Amino acid sequence: MYVKGLLGYLPANILQGLVGFASLTVFTRLLSPEDYGHYALALGITTLAQTMFFTWIEAAMARFYPAESRDDATAPALYGTLYRLVVAVFIGFAALSALGLWLWPGTGPFKMAIAISLGCVIFRTLVKMVQEQRKSEGRVGAASMIDMFQTAGGFGLGALCAWAGLGGAAPILGGGIIALATLPFIVREDWGRAAKGGFDAVRAKAYLQYGLPVSASLILTLGLYTVDRFLIAHYLNAAEAGAYHAGFSLASRILDVLFIWFGAAGGPAMVHALESGGVSALRDNARQQLKVMSFVLFPAVAGLIMVAPELGGLLIGEALRAEALSVTPLIAIGAVLSGLNTYYFLQAFTLAKKTRLLVFAMAVPAVSNIVLNVILIQTMGLVGAAWASALSFGLGIAASWLLGLKTLPLPVPAIDLLKTAACAGAMMAVLAVLPRWGIDVVDLAIRAVTGMVIYGALAWLLNLNSIRDIVRQRLMKGAAA
Repeated sequence: MYVKGLLGYLPANILQGLVGFASLTVFTRLLSPEDYGHYALALGITTLAQTMFFTWIEAAMARFYPAESRDDATAPALYGTLYRLVVAVFIGFAALSALGLWLWPGTGPFKMAIAISLGCVIFRTLVKMVQEQRKSEGRVGAASMIDMFQTAGGFGLGALCAWAGLGGAAPILGGGIIALATLPFIVREDWGRAAKGGFDAVRAKAYLQYGLPVSASLILTLGLYTVDRFLIAHYLNAAEAGAYHAGFSLASRILDVLFIWFGAAGGPAMVHALESGGVSALRDNARQQLKVMSFVLFPAVAGLIMVAPELGGLLIGEALRAEALSVTPLIAIGAVLSGLNTYYFLQAFTLAKKTRLLVFAMAVPAVSNIVLNVILIQTMGLVGAAWASALSFGLGIAASWLLGLKTLPLPVPAIDLLKTAACAGAMMAVLAVLPRWGIDVVDLAIRAVTGMVIYGALAWLLNLNSIRDIVRQRLMKGAAA
Protein backbone atom coordinates (compact mmCIF):
# COMPACT_ATOMS: atom_id res chain seq x y z
CA MET A 1 0.00 0.00 0.00
CA TYR A 2 2.88 2.38 0.79
CA VAL A 3 4.62 1.91 -2.57
CA LYS A 4 1.28 2.17 -4.40
CA GLY A 5 0.60 5.42 -2.62
CA LEU A 6 4.04 6.84 -3.42
CA LEU A 7 3.59 6.11 -7.10
CA GLY A 8 -0.02 7.29 -7.19
CA TYR A 9 0.60 10.61 -5.46
CA LEU A 10 3.82 11.38 -7.36
CA PRO A 11 2.18 13.40 -10.21
CA ALA A 12 0.23 15.55 -7.75
CA ASN A 13 3.31 16.29 -5.71
CA ILE A 14 5.43 17.10 -8.75
CA LEU A 15 2.71 19.56 -9.74
CA GLN A 16 2.68 21.02 -6.23
CA GLY A 17 6.40 21.62 -6.43
CA LEU A 18 6.21 23.28 -9.82
CA VAL A 19 3.26 25.44 -8.82
CA GLY A 20 4.98 26.33 -5.56
CA PHE A 21 7.98 27.73 -7.39
CA ALA A 22 5.73 29.40 -9.95
CA SER A 23 3.77 31.02 -7.12
CA LEU A 24 6.95 32.31 -5.55
CA THR A 25 8.08 33.71 -8.89
CA VAL A 26 4.75 35.30 -9.83
CA PHE A 27 3.55 36.66 -6.52
CA THR A 28 6.87 38.15 -5.44
CA ARG A 29 6.76 40.12 -8.69
CA LEU A 30 3.06 40.99 -9.00
CA LEU A 31 2.73 41.96 -5.33
CA SER A 32 4.66 44.66 -3.56
CA PRO A 33 6.81 43.59 -0.58
CA GLU A 34 4.13 44.99 1.75
CA ASP A 35 1.29 43.19 -0.05
CA TYR A 36 3.30 39.97 -0.04
CA GLY A 37 3.76 40.41 3.68
CA HIS A 38 -0.01 40.92 4.09
CA TYR A 39 -0.57 37.70 2.14
CA ALA A 40 1.82 35.79 4.40
CA LEU A 41 0.12 37.09 7.55
CA ALA A 42 -3.42 36.50 6.23
CA LEU A 43 -2.48 32.97 5.17
CA GLY A 44 -1.20 32.30 8.67
CA ILE A 45 -4.41 33.56 10.29
CA THR A 46 -6.77 31.63 8.02
CA THR A 47 -4.75 28.41 8.26
CA LEU A 48 -4.81 28.72 12.03
CA ALA A 49 -8.59 29.26 11.99
CA GLN A 50 -9.23 26.25 9.76
CA THR A 51 -7.01 24.06 11.92
CA MET A 52 -8.63 25.22 15.13
CA PHE A 53 -12.21 24.65 14.01
CA PHE A 54 -12.23 21.91 11.37
CA THR A 55 -9.06 19.82 11.26
CA TRP A 56 -10.17 17.59 14.14
CA ILE A 57 -13.13 16.48 11.99
CA GLU A 58 -10.89 15.81 8.99
CA ALA A 59 -8.51 13.81 11.23
CA ALA A 60 -11.37 11.68 12.52
CA MET A 61 -12.38 10.84 8.96
CA ALA A 62 -8.83 9.73 8.14
CA ARG A 63 -8.33 7.62 11.27
CA PHE A 64 -11.77 6.04 11.85
CA TYR A 65 -12.97 5.29 8.33
CA PRO A 66 -10.75 2.20 7.75
CA ALA A 67 -12.18 0.46 10.83
CA GLU A 68 -15.81 1.58 10.50
CA SER A 69 -16.02 0.71 6.80
CA ARG A 70 -15.22 -2.96 7.34
CA ASP A 71 -18.82 -3.96 7.99
CA ASP A 72 -20.40 -1.31 5.78
CA ALA A 73 -18.30 0.52 3.20
CA THR A 74 -20.66 3.50 3.27
CA ALA A 75 -20.02 3.96 7.03
CA PRO A 76 -23.36 5.78 7.51
CA ALA A 77 -22.85 6.59 11.19
CA LEU A 78 -19.40 8.02 10.53
CA TYR A 79 -20.56 10.17 7.62
CA GLY A 80 -23.78 11.27 9.27
CA THR A 81 -21.98 12.31 12.42
CA LEU A 82 -18.97 14.04 10.89
CA TYR A 83 -20.85 16.08 8.31
CA ARG A 84 -23.40 17.25 10.85
CA LEU A 85 -20.50 18.31 13.03
CA VAL A 86 -19.10 20.29 10.09
CA VAL A 87 -22.40 22.17 9.72
CA ALA A 88 -22.65 22.92 13.44
CA VAL A 89 -19.05 24.08 13.73
CA PHE A 90 -19.33 26.23 10.62
CA ILE A 91 -22.27 28.17 12.06
CA GLY A 92 -20.21 29.05 15.13
CA PHE A 93 -17.13 29.76 13.03
CA ALA A 94 -19.00 32.14 10.72
CA ALA A 95 -20.50 34.04 13.66
CA LEU A 96 -17.16 34.42 15.43
CA SER A 97 -15.39 35.48 12.22
CA ALA A 98 -18.01 38.13 11.46
CA LEU A 99 -17.85 39.44 15.03
CA GLY A 100 -14.07 39.55 15.03
CA LEU A 101 -13.91 41.45 11.76
CA TRP A 102 -16.57 43.90 12.94
CA LEU A 103 -14.73 44.60 16.21
CA TRP A 104 -11.33 44.88 14.58
CA PRO A 105 -10.56 48.59 14.24
CA GLY A 106 -8.20 48.12 11.29
CA THR A 107 -9.13 48.84 7.68
CA GLY A 108 -7.51 48.57 4.27
CA PRO A 109 -6.01 45.73 2.23
CA PHE A 110 -4.79 43.66 5.17
CA LYS A 111 -8.28 43.43 6.70
CA MET A 112 -9.74 42.60 3.29
CA ALA A 113 -7.21 39.80 2.83
CA ILE A 114 -8.15 38.29 6.19
CA ALA A 115 -11.89 38.59 5.52
CA ILE A 116 -11.59 36.83 2.16
CA SER A 117 -9.36 34.15 3.68
CA LEU A 118 -11.84 33.36 6.44
CA GLY A 119 -14.70 33.23 3.95
CA CYS A 120 -12.91 30.56 1.91
CA VAL A 121 -12.30 28.22 4.86
CA ILE A 122 -15.52 26.21 4.58
CA PHE A 123 -14.96 25.40 0.89
CA ARG A 124 -11.44 24.14 1.52
CA THR A 125 -12.67 22.11 4.50
CA LEU A 126 -15.36 20.32 2.49
CA VAL A 127 -12.84 19.46 -0.23
CA LYS A 128 -10.40 18.22 2.41
CA MET A 129 -13.05 15.93 3.92
CA VAL A 130 -13.48 14.22 0.55
CA GLN A 131 -9.72 13.91 0.07
CA GLU A 132 -9.19 12.33 3.48
CA GLN A 133 -11.86 9.72 2.81
CA ARG A 134 -10.38 8.84 -0.58
CA LYS A 135 -6.90 8.49 0.92
CA SER A 136 -8.05 6.31 3.79
CA GLU A 137 -9.97 4.06 1.38
CA GLY A 138 -6.90 3.71 -0.83
CA ARG A 139 -8.44 5.55 -3.80
CA VAL A 140 -5.16 7.13 -4.73
CA GLY A 141 -6.16 8.29 -8.19
CA ALA A 142 -9.24 10.17 -7.02
CA ALA A 143 -7.43 11.88 -4.14
CA SER A 144 -4.54 12.79 -6.42
CA MET A 145 -6.79 14.30 -9.10
CA ILE A 146 -8.59 16.49 -6.55
CA ASP A 147 -5.27 17.72 -5.27
CA MET A 148 -3.92 18.50 -8.74
CA PHE A 149 -7.03 20.43 -9.75
CA GLN A 150 -6.91 22.48 -6.55
CA THR A 151 -3.22 23.22 -6.93
CA ALA A 152 -3.20 24.28 -10.57
CA GLY A 153 -6.56 26.04 -10.52
CA GLY A 154 -5.87 27.91 -7.31
CA PHE A 155 -2.57 29.22 -8.64
CA GLY A 156 -4.06 30.29 -11.97
CA LEU A 157 -6.97 32.15 -10.42
CA GLY A 158 -4.75 33.64 -7.74
CA ALA A 159 -2.37 35.00 -10.37
CA LEU A 160 -5.30 36.56 -12.25
CA CYS A 161 -6.55 38.17 -9.04
CA ALA A 162 -3.07 39.53 -8.31
CA TRP A 163 -2.79 40.89 -11.86
CA ALA A 164 -6.19 42.56 -11.34
CA GLY A 165 -4.77 44.43 -8.36
CA LEU A 166 -6.39 42.61 -5.42
CA GLY A 167 -3.16 42.74 -3.42
CA GLY A 168 -2.40 40.31 -0.62
CA ALA A 169 -5.86 38.72 -0.84
CA ALA A 170 -5.29 37.49 -4.40
CA PRO A 171 -3.51 34.12 -3.85
CA ILE A 172 -5.96 33.05 -1.12
CA LEU A 173 -9.02 34.14 -3.08
CA GLY A 174 -7.89 32.04 -6.04
CA GLY A 175 -7.66 28.94 -3.84
CA GLY A 176 -11.09 29.59 -2.33
CA ILE A 177 -12.79 30.03 -5.70
CA ILE A 178 -11.33 26.83 -7.12
CA ALA A 179 -12.39 24.89 -4.01
CA LEU A 180 -15.96 26.14 -4.42
CA ALA A 181 -15.91 25.26 -8.11
CA THR A 182 -14.64 21.74 -7.35
CA LEU A 183 -17.28 20.81 -4.79
CA PRO A 184 -20.21 20.01 -7.14
CA PHE A 185 -18.10 17.40 -8.94
CA ILE A 186 -16.82 15.46 -5.92
CA VAL A 187 -19.29 15.63 -3.02
CA ARG A 188 -22.36 13.81 -4.32
CA GLU A 189 -21.16 10.44 -3.04
CA ASP A 190 -20.13 11.79 0.35
CA TRP A 191 -23.12 14.00 1.00
CA GLY A 192 -25.39 11.15 -0.06
CA ARG A 193 -23.83 8.91 2.58
CA ALA A 194 -24.15 11.67 5.16
CA ALA A 195 -27.85 12.11 4.35
CA LYS A 196 -28.48 8.39 4.84
CA GLY A 197 -26.66 8.27 8.16
CA GLY A 198 -27.70 9.90 11.40
CA PHE A 199 -25.92 11.68 14.19
CA ASP A 200 -24.38 9.37 16.80
CA ALA A 201 -23.49 11.18 20.04
CA VAL A 202 -21.23 8.36 21.25
CA ARG A 203 -19.23 8.42 18.05
CA ALA A 204 -19.12 12.20 18.10
CA LYS A 205 -17.54 12.07 21.54
CA ALA A 206 -14.95 9.54 20.37
CA TYR A 207 -14.12 11.65 17.33
CA LEU A 208 -13.85 14.72 19.52
CA GLN A 209 -11.55 13.05 22.01
CA TYR A 210 -9.33 11.81 19.20
CA GLY A 211 -9.43 14.87 16.96
CA LEU A 212 -9.19 17.84 19.30
CA PRO A 213 -5.67 16.99 20.50
CA VAL A 214 -4.69 16.53 16.85
CA SER A 215 -5.96 20.04 16.11
CA ALA A 216 -4.25 21.42 19.19
CA SER A 217 -0.93 19.92 18.16
CA LEU A 218 -1.33 21.27 14.64
CA ILE A 219 -2.13 24.70 16.03
CA LEU A 220 1.15 24.55 17.90
CA THR A 221 2.82 23.43 14.67
CA LEU A 222 1.30 26.35 12.82
CA GLY A 223 2.54 28.60 15.56
CA LEU A 224 6.02 27.34 14.74
CA TYR A 225 5.47 28.23 11.08
CA THR A 226 3.66 31.56 11.48
CA VAL A 227 4.43 33.30 14.76
CA ASP A 228 7.81 34.40 13.47
CA ARG A 229 6.12 36.37 10.65
CA PHE A 230 4.02 38.30 13.15
CA LEU A 231 6.97 38.92 15.45
CA ILE A 232 9.04 40.10 12.49
CA ALA A 233 6.22 42.44 11.45
CA HIS A 234 6.04 43.70 15.04
CA TYR A 235 9.75 44.22 15.68
CA LEU A 236 10.68 45.10 12.08
CA ASN A 237 7.92 45.67 9.46
CA ALA A 238 5.52 43.92 7.05
CA ALA A 239 8.00 44.09 4.16
CA GLU A 240 10.58 42.22 6.26
CA ALA A 241 7.92 39.62 7.06
CA GLY A 242 7.32 39.28 3.32
CA ALA A 243 11.03 38.76 2.65
CA TYR A 244 11.19 36.11 5.36
CA HIS A 245 8.13 34.37 3.91
CA ALA A 246 9.76 34.39 0.48
CA GLY A 247 12.90 32.81 1.91
CA PHE A 248 10.82 30.32 3.83
CA SER A 249 8.88 29.41 0.68
CA LEU A 250 12.08 28.90 -1.30
CA ALA A 251 13.72 26.78 1.40
CA SER A 252 10.76 24.67 2.40
CA ARG A 253 8.75 24.29 -0.80
CA ILE A 254 10.56 21.25 -2.20
CA LEU A 255 10.79 19.65 1.23
CA ASP A 256 7.13 20.31 2.03
CA VAL A 257 6.05 18.76 -1.24
CA LEU A 258 8.19 15.69 -0.57
CA PHE A 259 6.88 15.34 2.97
CA ILE A 260 3.27 15.74 1.85
CA TRP A 261 3.94 13.05 -0.75
CA PHE A 262 5.42 10.69 1.82
CA GLY A 263 2.65 11.53 4.31
CA ALA A 264 -0.18 10.96 1.83
CA ALA A 265 1.13 7.44 1.19
CA GLY A 266 2.71 6.72 4.55
CA GLY A 267 -0.03 7.68 7.00
CA PRO A 268 -2.72 5.38 5.56
CA ALA A 269 -0.13 2.62 5.06
CA MET A 270 0.86 2.70 8.74
CA VAL A 271 -2.79 2.66 9.85
CA HIS A 272 -3.45 -0.28 7.53
CA ALA A 273 -0.37 -2.16 8.77
CA LEU A 274 -1.36 -1.68 12.41
CA GLU A 275 -5.01 -2.58 11.90
CA SER A 276 -4.26 -5.68 9.80
CA GLY A 277 -0.92 -6.98 11.11
CA GLY A 278 -0.42 -5.50 14.56
CA VAL A 279 2.59 -3.72 16.02
CA SER A 280 5.14 -5.98 14.34
CA ALA A 281 3.78 -5.20 10.87
CA LEU A 282 3.64 -1.51 11.77
CA ARG A 283 7.29 -1.42 12.82
CA ASP A 284 8.40 -3.10 9.59
CA ASN A 285 6.38 -0.64 7.55
CA ALA A 286 7.59 2.35 9.56
CA ARG A 287 11.24 1.34 9.25
CA GLN A 288 10.87 1.11 5.49
CA GLN A 289 9.23 4.53 5.37
CA LEU A 290 11.92 6.30 7.40
CA LYS A 291 14.70 4.79 5.29
CA VAL A 292 12.99 5.85 2.07
CA MET A 293 12.32 9.35 3.41
CA SER A 294 15.93 9.87 4.48
CA PHE A 295 17.23 8.48 1.19
CA VAL A 296 15.32 11.21 -0.69
CA LEU A 297 15.19 14.07 1.82
CA PHE A 298 18.77 14.26 3.07
CA PRO A 299 20.26 14.91 -0.38
CA ALA A 300 17.30 17.17 -1.21
CA VAL A 301 17.97 19.53 1.70
CA ALA A 302 21.73 19.42 1.08
CA GLY A 303 21.30 20.22 -2.59
CA LEU A 304 18.76 22.94 -1.85
CA ILE A 305 21.21 24.74 0.40
CA MET A 306 23.95 24.56 -2.22
CA VAL A 307 21.81 25.87 -5.12
CA ALA A 308 19.80 28.45 -3.15
CA PRO A 309 21.55 31.48 -4.74
CA GLU A 310 20.71 30.25 -8.25
CA LEU A 311 17.13 29.37 -7.34
CA GLY A 312 16.67 32.70 -5.61
CA GLY A 313 17.95 34.58 -8.63
CA LEU A 314 15.43 32.82 -10.86
CA LEU A 315 12.39 32.70 -8.59
CA ILE A 316 12.34 35.61 -6.13
CA GLY A 317 11.69 39.21 -7.08
CA GLU A 318 14.66 41.50 -6.71
CA ALA A 319 13.06 43.60 -3.97
CA LEU A 320 12.87 40.58 -1.66
CA ARG A 321 15.75 38.43 -2.90
CA ALA A 322 18.79 39.35 -0.81
CA GLU A 323 17.08 39.14 2.57
CA ALA A 324 15.18 36.00 1.58
CA LEU A 325 18.40 34.20 0.64
CA SER A 326 20.01 35.15 3.96
CA VAL A 327 17.65 32.82 5.83
CA THR A 328 17.35 29.97 3.32
CA PRO A 329 19.96 27.49 4.69
CA LEU A 330 18.72 27.59 8.29
CA ILE A 331 15.10 27.36 7.24
CA ALA A 332 15.88 24.34 5.05
CA ILE A 333 17.47 22.53 8.01
CA GLY A 334 14.50 23.38 10.21
CA ALA A 335 12.07 22.24 7.53
CA VAL A 336 13.56 18.76 7.26
CA LEU A 337 13.51 18.36 11.06
CA SER A 338 9.92 19.57 11.20
CA GLY A 339 8.82 17.23 8.43
CA LEU A 340 10.43 14.16 9.99
CA ASN A 341 8.73 15.04 13.25
CA THR A 342 5.28 15.57 11.72
CA TYR A 343 5.23 12.70 9.25
CA TYR A 344 7.09 10.10 11.28
CA PHE A 345 7.70 10.58 14.99
CA LEU A 346 4.34 12.18 15.82
CA GLN A 347 2.56 9.32 14.05
CA ALA A 348 3.17 7.19 17.14
CA PHE A 349 0.52 9.15 19.05
CA THR A 350 -2.17 9.08 16.35
CA LEU A 351 -1.62 5.38 15.67
CA ALA A 352 -1.92 4.58 19.38
CA LYS A 353 -4.95 6.95 19.60
CA LYS A 354 -3.17 8.78 22.41
CA THR A 355 -3.48 12.11 20.69
CA ARG A 356 -3.28 14.13 23.89
CA LEU A 357 0.44 13.44 23.87
CA LEU A 358 0.65 15.31 20.58
CA VAL A 359 -0.04 18.50 22.50
CA PHE A 360 2.77 17.86 24.95
CA ALA A 361 5.16 16.90 22.16
CA MET A 362 4.44 20.07 20.18
CA ALA A 363 4.37 22.40 23.19
CA VAL A 364 8.15 22.10 23.52
CA PRO A 365 9.08 23.53 20.09
CA ALA A 366 6.14 25.97 20.08
CA VAL A 367 7.09 27.65 23.34
CA SER A 368 10.80 27.60 22.59
CA ASN A 369 10.13 29.10 19.16
CA ILE A 370 8.35 32.12 20.62
CA VAL A 371 11.01 32.70 23.26
CA LEU A 372 13.88 32.33 20.79
CA ASN A 373 12.20 34.59 18.22
CA VAL A 374 11.58 37.36 20.75
CA ILE A 375 15.24 37.25 21.77
CA LEU A 376 16.93 36.66 18.42
CA ILE A 377 14.87 38.88 16.10
CA GLN A 378 15.75 41.91 18.19
CA THR A 379 19.44 41.07 18.15
CA MET A 380 19.96 39.37 14.76
CA GLY A 381 17.01 40.42 12.58
CA LEU A 382 15.72 37.93 10.01
CA VAL A 383 18.64 35.57 10.55
CA GLY A 384 17.68 35.41 14.21
CA ALA A 385 14.19 34.25 13.23
CA ALA A 386 15.72 31.54 11.06
CA TRP A 387 17.95 30.37 13.92
CA ALA A 388 14.91 30.27 16.21
CA SER A 389 13.06 28.12 13.67
CA ALA A 390 15.87 25.58 13.24
CA LEU A 391 16.61 25.28 16.97
CA SER A 392 12.96 24.91 17.96
CA PHE A 393 12.33 22.19 15.35
CA GLY A 394 15.36 20.33 16.65
CA LEU A 395 13.96 20.45 20.18
CA GLY A 396 10.61 19.30 18.83
CA ILE A 397 11.91 16.15 17.18
CA ALA A 398 13.79 15.24 20.39
CA ALA A 399 10.66 15.70 22.51
CA SER A 400 8.52 13.59 20.15
CA TRP A 401 11.05 10.76 20.08
CA LEU A 402 11.33 10.64 23.87
CA LEU A 403 7.56 10.65 24.42
CA GLY A 404 7.10 8.09 21.65
CA LEU A 405 9.37 5.62 23.44
CA LYS A 406 6.69 5.27 26.15
CA THR A 407 3.74 5.19 23.73
CA LEU A 408 4.26 3.23 20.53
CA PRO A 409 7.99 3.24 19.73
CA LEU A 410 8.71 3.59 16.04
CA PRO A 411 12.06 2.24 14.84
CA VAL A 412 14.99 4.55 14.11
CA PRO A 413 17.55 2.79 11.85
CA ALA A 414 20.45 4.95 13.06
CA ILE A 415 23.19 3.34 10.95
CA ASP A 416 21.21 3.78 7.74
CA LEU A 417 20.43 7.40 8.62
CA LEU A 418 24.08 8.18 9.37
CA LYS A 419 25.28 6.63 6.11
CA THR A 420 22.70 8.61 4.15
CA ALA A 421 23.64 11.85 5.93
CA ALA A 422 27.34 11.20 5.23
CA CYS A 423 26.65 10.78 1.50
CA ALA A 424 24.66 14.03 1.45
CA GLY A 425 27.46 15.80 3.33
CA ALA A 426 30.06 14.56 0.85
CA MET A 427 27.92 15.86 -1.99
CA MET A 428 27.77 19.29 -0.30
CA ALA A 429 31.55 19.35 0.09
CA VAL A 430 32.09 18.81 -3.63
CA LEU A 431 29.48 21.39 -4.62
CA ALA A 432 31.05 23.92 -2.26
CA VAL A 433 34.28 23.97 -4.29
CA LEU A 434 32.59 23.76 -7.69
CA PRO A 435 33.14 27.04 -9.59
CA ARG A 436 30.22 29.20 -10.68
CA TRP A 437 29.83 30.68 -14.18
CA GLY A 438 27.65 33.60 -13.09
CA ILE A 439 24.59 32.52 -15.13
CA ASP A 440 21.87 31.25 -12.79
CA VAL A 441 20.30 28.74 -15.19
CA VAL A 442 23.66 27.25 -16.20
CA ASP A 443 25.00 27.11 -12.66
CA LEU A 444 21.78 25.53 -11.39
CA ALA A 445 21.83 22.83 -14.04
CA ILE A 446 25.53 22.01 -13.55
CA ARG A 447 25.29 21.87 -9.77
CA ALA A 448 22.08 19.85 -9.80
CA VAL A 449 23.45 17.23 -12.20
CA THR A 450 26.79 17.08 -10.37
CA GLY A 451 25.07 16.65 -7.03
CA MET A 452 22.84 13.84 -8.29
CA VAL A 453 25.78 12.01 -9.85
CA ILE A 454 27.88 12.25 -6.70
CA TYR A 455 25.09 11.20 -4.37
CA GLY A 456 23.99 8.41 -6.71
CA ALA A 457 27.51 7.02 -6.93
CA LEU A 458 27.97 7.08 -3.16
CA ALA A 459 24.55 5.52 -2.60
CA TRP A 460 25.44 2.70 -4.98
CA LEU A 461 28.85 2.21 -3.39
CA LEU A 462 27.40 1.98 0.14
CA ASN A 463 24.24 0.18 -1.02
CA LEU A 464 22.03 2.76 0.68
CA ASN A 465 18.49 1.54 1.23
CA SER A 466 19.50 -1.72 -0.51
CA ILE A 467 19.58 0.10 -3.84
CA ARG A 468 21.96 -2.38 -5.48
CA ASP A 469 19.79 -5.32 -4.46
CA ILE A 470 16.65 -3.63 -5.77
CA VAL A 471 18.22 -2.82 -9.13
CA ARG A 472 19.56 -6.35 -9.51
CA GLN A 473 16.16 -7.85 -8.74
CA ARG A 474 14.51 -5.60 -11.31
CA LEU A 475 17.12 -6.52 -13.93
CA MET A 476 16.67 -10.22 -13.24
CA LYS A 477 12.89 -9.91 -13.55
CA GLY A 478 13.30 -7.99 -16.79
CA ALA A 479 15.64 -10.62 -18.20
CA ALA A 480 13.28 -13.44 -17.18
CA ALA A 481 10.34 -11.71 -18.86
